[in-house]
Amino acid sequence: MAEKVRRKNTVLTLVIIAVFSLSGCGLWTHITHLWEKPDRAKGTPEQLYQKGYDAYQDGGYKRAVEYFQKVRDQYPLSKLALLAELGIADSHFSDEEYGEAELSYNDFINLHPTNENVPYAIYQLGMCHYKQMYSIDRDQTETNKARKEFERLIARFPKSKFSLMAEKALRECKKNLAEHEFYVGHFYFKKKQYKSALKRFETIAKDYANLGLDYKVSYFIGETRKRLTQEEASKKESKNTK
Repeated sequence: MAEKVRRKNTVLTLVIIAVFSLSGCGLWTHITHLWEKPDRAKGTPEQLYQKGYDAYQDGGYKRAVEYFQKVRDQYPLSKLALLAELGIADSHFSDEEYGEAELSYNDFINLHPTNENVPYAIYQLGMCHYKQMYSIDRDQTETNKARKEFERLIARFPKSKFSLMAEKALRECKKNLAEHEFYVGHFYFKKKQYKSALKRFETIAKDYANLGLDYKVSYFIGETRKRLTQEEASKKESKNTK
């Protein structure tokens, strides 16, 4: 059910972007250029985009990509070409092809750095990594990449609605990273490798405060320091008795 809601939200976002990007002219208004006469056999950019949109809504993401690519490649000067680029990326994303989606969103950002939809593309880049995050006992590379994109979005476009959405996801990324640090620190603690454990616990206290781990981290910092002191005292006593 959550997956269906997410996909419908992506579709809704696509529609909203389309409406704002084409304000002042109807979504399916015929756009012609002297050098870009539509080939009826191929379809107008509006017809192709509509087919891509319909395929997307029906869950035919690969077919949607094909139609959006035709709009982009056959009618590069059409206003719908920009939307088609995002349509390609969104289709890959909804099909859980996150690598392809990441490439497409990056292409859009690099080719159209001043476009109003760049905040959305950066947010989706972060979500590509967010969707691939592992549990706290495994590698956190994707979590760090997601965090980086969300922080970039918030720094560049602090007033964007997508920055507000990114803040929630960013908090979850940080909590995941903090829990990972605690997992490793606790492992060292149980192995009596107290210096390594203390380093992990202190990192959490410094970089991941107010994420729900403060109390237990504070306890383990105190306990680890106490045991380090006891170890040192034991070593001195052993040395003095020799």
